[in-house]
Amino acid sequence: MEFMTALLPLLLMFAIFYFLLIRPQQKRQRKIQEMHGALQKGDKIITIGGLHGKIDAIDEDRIVLDVGSSKLTFDRQAVRDVINKD
Repeated sequence: MEFMTALLPLLLMFAIFYFLLIRPQQKRQRKIQEMHGALQKGDKIITIGGLHGKIDAIDEDRIVLDVGSSKLTFDRQAVRDVINKD
C-alpha cells in the first residue's frame, strides 16, 4: 500500500507531462511532415529563414525556389509554410 501511494504522484506527473508536452509536439510534427509531403511545383512557400519563393523543381530531398531573378536550392525540411493553399 505504501508503495502505491509513492507511485501515484509519479504516474500522475508523467500523465500530465505526456498530455501537455509530448502529445501536442507529436501532432505538430505530424502536420509538418504532411505539409512537406504535399509540396508540389508552383507552390508559394516561406522557408524557415523567412525567404519567400515559388517552387520551380522538387525531388525527394530538395526543392529549387524561384525568387525573382535567381533560383536557390534548399532542403525540403527548410520549408516552414505554404502560403498559396486556400
